[in-house]
Amino acid sequence: MTTIDEIRDNFEILDDWDDRYRYVIELGRTLEPLPEAEHSAANKVQGCVSQVWLSKRIERGNGAPVLKYLGDSDAHIVRGLVAILLSLYSGRTPQEILSTDAIAVFDEFGLRDHLTPQRSNGLRSMVERIRVDAKEALAEAS
Repeated sequence: MTTIDEIRDNFEILDDWDDRYRYVIELGRTLEPLPEAEHSAANKVQGCVSQVWLSKRIERGNGAPVLKYLGDSDAHIVRGLVAILLSLYSGRTPQEILSTDAIAVFDEFGLRDHLTPQRSNGLRSMVERIRVDAKEALAEAS
């Protein structure tokens, strides 16, 4: 999976928005496939115009729990947004997730200025879903 720092570096190189959109779509193609069984109502993110699924797995090691995600969407650009979110959040502890402002990262990339209001709302719904998962994992761990 591409790291958020690699994505940030690539965004700095790409000046043209067409190139940035192509890059986001390309990121979506790198997502690990979401098993068909995971395309379920329970994993579907509400509030997205496109269909979006986020599948969560919690790994409990010696320390804090770690949330790992798989994601998918029926829209190419949204799959790319999912890929960026997962690079930020998947494999992180609940505390790391809650202290990371994904919306600020998308603003830093200039992405939200180039998304439709519906896509921006969908992005917020995805972030909120992950934050709720992190809060629930924290509550279960304590």
